[in-house]
Amino acid sequence: GTAGCNRLPKASVVGTSGEMPDQEVTDFVLTETDAGHPQWTLYAKYAATYTARNVVVARDIRVDFFDEEGKRSSELNAREGEIQQLTRDMTARGNVVLTTTEGTRMTTQELHFSNGQQLITSDRRVRVEREGDALEGVGFSSDPQLKHFEFRSSVNATVRSKSGALIESRPEPRPGNP
Repeated sequence: GTAGCNRLPKASVVGTSGEMPDQEVTDFVLTETDAGHPQWTLYAKYAATYTARNVVVARDIRVDFFDEEGKRSSELNAREGEIQQLTRDMTARGNVVLTTTEGTRMTTQELHFSNGQQLITSDRRVRVEREGDALEGVGFSSDPQLKHFEFRSSVNATVRSKSGALIESRPEPRPGNP
């Protein structure tokens, strides 16, 4: 018989660049529902499916998030997104902006959305603006409606006082840092 021991494995070393998508579509739409209620809908100008990795790579994305009543509660825009087909987890990259219908606005360069937890996280610098106040920090987690958010390390806050003047607040210098 033929000895198959010394055959080299098929080269799968090639990164995303050499990988051909199984399917490419323009004007891609993906809706996630829970018990028939829409949780979010993703729109993309272009999307490519990579079945081997169970990934959809989408460009120029917009994601509408819906509240329990099915009303749109926030909208995410980004240059590109990567969606895990099995979990529907999502990573958004490039000028990521999340705006709630109430007017809270979050901006960053990359964020991750856990579909199972309905949780948005980012390891990057994140800025949240609400009613003239701005918070900036590195490391962030929030629900998609930006109702409950927290920074891992708060960098600074710009808060408008009642008179409208800007108040800069910076965290206390940590001991040991110059």
